[in-house]
Amino acid sequence: MLQIGDQVPDFTLEDQAGQTHKRSDYQGKTTLFYFYPKDDTPGCTAEACSLRDNLEDLKVDGLTVVGVSGDSVASHQKFATKYDLPFTLLSDPDHHIIEPWGVWGEKNMYGRKYMGITRASFLVGPDLKVAMVWPKVSPLKHVDEVRAFLAAQKG
Repeated sequence: MLQIGDQVPDFTLEDQAGQTHKRSDYQGKTTLFYFYPKDDTPGCTAEACSLRDNLEDLKVDGLTVVGVSGDSVASHQKFATKYDLPFTLLSDPDHHIIEPWGVWGEKNMYGRKYMGITRASFLVGPDLKVAMVWPKVSPLKHVDEVRAFLAAQKG
């Protein structure tokens, strides 16, 4: 998993509207890249809606929000429309950033082991370096954690 101070690996991915996003698009911005397992599942929906409901406050803090999962562009489009998600959802079915960022690994649910995406977030600074990592995100507490970190950075 990427750590604080690591440079964000290069990427080119499509969002829910089919628009291409590159790593360089985020230079000069402070961005929360949140990785989640699957569109329209309970935890992922709770996290996305919490981010949506607090997006204006996060923008005041200077933050851009980007969700990433292995779902297709069409799945992201349906998810974003259903829940009125006003931020970018990047589609990474081939794990172009999911694996390099270290969020792909073995999971265990009800005793069954399988490979999947770990719910994790990375705050990336304007220099495209990781400023903070949340390796295990609680969907309903995450916004508060991010806001507390941003407030502490402001002093």
